[in-house]
Amino acid sequence: MRNLTFGMSVSVDGYIAAEGDDLDWGMQSDELFQWWSDRVGATGLALYGRKLWETMNSHWPTADQQPGATPAHIEYARRWRDMPKVVFSSTPVTVDWNTRLFTGDVVTEITRLKTDDGGSMDIGGATLAAAAMRAGLIDQYAIVTHPVLVGGGTPFFTALDNWVNLRLVETRTFPHGVVLTRYGTRP
Repeated sequence: MRNLTFGMSVSVDGYIAAEGDDLDWGMQSDELFQWWSDRVGATGLALYGRKLWETMNSHWPTADQQPGATPAHIEYARRWRDMPKVVFSSTPVTVDWNTRLFTGDVVTEITRLKTDDGGSMDIGGATLAAAAMRAGLIDQYAIVTHPVLVGGGTPFFTALDNWVNLRLVETRTFPHGVVLTRYGTRP
């Protein structure tokens, strides 16, 4: 069975985006960017919600061709294009770059994908991840906490019907006080 990880940058007060989908609050560093790039390189299948797909697709397909692109950005862009992706959306959206669109029942499809052969899966996008969380489909949480309070926006965690017990798998610090905590679910 494939593992499913929900990993995103999050503010100390628990938001993955500030009001108005603002993402400018994150503390960037070469080390953190490399960590994200390595995750993309190791992902067997990425599951995206429509909004996150549109954000990623607006930049990464051609980021390596932009003036001043760094070697790290060139590598990330290549990895992102090569990584198999599924976009879950009830709104019509154009997909490309090794991506397919799925418009049916999210929980049924993610459950099916977990039983397929292949490497680990990552899930991104608040609405999509919330559905998987409520269905108990997420195996790991990679929480990259940035030292900022944004006061509101899109929360990392959704309201749940039951507790989810977690075990600490990894901690790591990055420049600027950014901290990774990775948890696995346990029965």
